[in-house]
Order: sequence, then structure tokens, then C-alpha cells
Amino acid sequence: MKNPDRRTFVTLGVGALAVAALPSAMRPRRVLVRRRIPVMGTIAEVAIPTQDSGWAHEAIDAAFGALRRVEATMTRFRSDSDVGRLNLSGGVWVPVSTDTGHVLAAAQEWASRSGGRFDPCLGNVTRLWDAPERVTRGRIGGGGRPLEGRGPEGLGSGAGDELWRSLEIESWHASARARLTGASASVDLGGIAKGFAVDVAADALRHVGVTDGLVNVGGDLVALGSDEAGEGWLIGVQAPDDPEGLAATLTASDEAIATSGDYVRFFESGGRHYHHLLDPMTGAPRETAMRSLTVRADRCLHADAAATALFGAPVAVAEAVSGGAPSRVSIIHTIEEVRG
Repeated sequence: MKNPDRRTFVTLGVGALAVAALPSAMRPRRVLVRRRIPVMGTIAEVAIPTQDSGWAHEAIDAAFGALRRVEATMTRFRSDSDVGRLNLSGGVWVPVSTDTGHVLAAAQEWASRSGGRFDPCLGNVTRLWDAPERVTRGRIGGGGRPLEGRGPEGLGSGAGDELWRSLEIESWHASARARLTGASASVDLGGIAKGFAVDVAADALRHVGVTDGLVNVGGDLVALGSDEAGEGWLIGVQAPDDPEGLAATLTASDEAIATSGDYVRFFESGGRHYHHLLDPMTGAPRETAMRSLTVRADRCLHADAAATALFGAPVAVAEAVSGGAPSRVSIIHTIEEVRG
């Protein structure tokens, strides 16, 4: 589905979502100030409809600063981040920021709620699937190299062991600490930290007086108020096999939306498609007919975790997990396709 009405869709970041801008003849007096940066392994975009572009750019600077702070604190790729220090701690208590303590606790809550379908301690398994040939919306040619050592038969890294139970967190008003008690556990907050970063960036906008705006980090977003036309933000769910196509359109206002899909980060080897959404029970990409799952919530942290946990889940499981979940989580769109 392309250009479903007179609005023109502009892709925001890597993969899943887009926001609409009106044709010039219909634009109100407000203009849409929009900027992008690379962060957290993807592209972030902040958009603010305004009559004061200078003020909007200052607000966007504040949002980008918030995103970079979360990345520096919660990335698994830096030994001096909270997560990096925790993974290198050898089981001793490690002081972490209150934000990191909050995200770790929320991740553990989602692990418990989902029966282990979400596991924030799967870092060693994730590392095995960090294939150098995986690229965004790309594929390798010639069948690729063999995948020896990946999957449950070669892991030796705790797949199926409910590693999230090895994570212990203690939090107080102004401090927190954490430790890992299992030798195979390694924290990877990739399924929840991005959503938290979006929340923090949106909060930074609110703090400086922004009531209308949009923060999108690689398909996880918070929509504030209305767009430059005074309407809800028009969001496009990207078609799995067509970067220019849309599978559905949604309207969002003062809420968070997150999408998980098998078509943005993947590689192909030996004629098989390997996406990045791992099943903690098997240590391999989740086998499912689902191509895309979109979740709505009040906070993007919970939308992000839910989209990760519920991707590929049977309907009954997804309803049971999302029912009563924090932040009014609800599934709003899915795409399924059986590959031949």
C-alpha cells in the first residue's frame, strides 16, 4: 500500500515506522522541524511542529542528549557502561544508575510476565548471532558461510536456562546496584533500553515545554499531541518486503508505539532467513509465521519489551501476557506470512 491518501509518508529511521507531512498547499502556519542522528545502532529522529524553529532546535538538542546518555549507560558494547561493568563483574554487586536499575527491574518483570519469552540476560547467546554479514535490510550472497557453533547444539551459553533469574537488583531512592549470579548470564537490554530511551527523550521535550512532537528511534516511538496540521500523528507500518510500501496506517497521540519484525535486521545463509529476534528457549531466531508485530502502550519501555516478548507468540499466550500488563499494553497490528 503506497500513499494511502493525500499525505506524503516520510520514513523515520530504520525500518518500521513513518510519519506524515501535509502537502505544501495544505500546511498550517506551523512548520515541522525535524532532525536525525545515529544512536543505539539505528537512526533516531525527533520532529516538532512549531512557529519558533530556534526553540524547537534547542528542544531537539535536549532530546538527543537524553538518547546519548541512555546509550552510554546501557550499551553492552562498552566495558565502562553500567551493563558492561555488570557483565564483567564476576558475580559481585555493581553500582548502577537509578535509570539502569529501573530498566533492569522492568526487564526482569517482563521476563517473569512472559514466562521467559523475554530474557534480558541472553547476551552470550546474542553475541553468537551477531553475524558480521548481518546488515540492515540486507542479505549475503552465495549462500553465506556455514553457521557452526550457533543454535542450541553449539551454544554452551545457557539457552533454555531462564538466565533472567540470575539477575539481582537492589534499588533505593537515589542509587541502585545489580549482580549476575549465573556464569552463563550476560545482560543485553536491546529489547527494552531503546524504548526507555524514547521515553526519556520525550520527557526531555516535555520538560522544555513541548506539547506536540514525535520521537522515533528505529521504529520505537512516542507521539506527543498533534502534528503540524493539528491532527494525530499519522504512522505507517512498513511492509515486510517493500521498503517503500506500507502494510497499515495508524494514528497516534500521547502514546507509545513499538514494532518488532523479522525484515529489518537479518542475514541469509544456506538458503535460510535468520532474523535477530531470538527465542530464549532455543538460543536461535524464533521460528514463526509472524513477520511483524506492533504494540501500543503509555510508555515506550513497555511497548518495546512487549513487542519483543510477544513476537511469534500464539494468540492465547499474547493475550494472557498483555492482559493486565503495565502501561496499558495492547497489540494493534500483526503481519503473518508462511514462507514456502
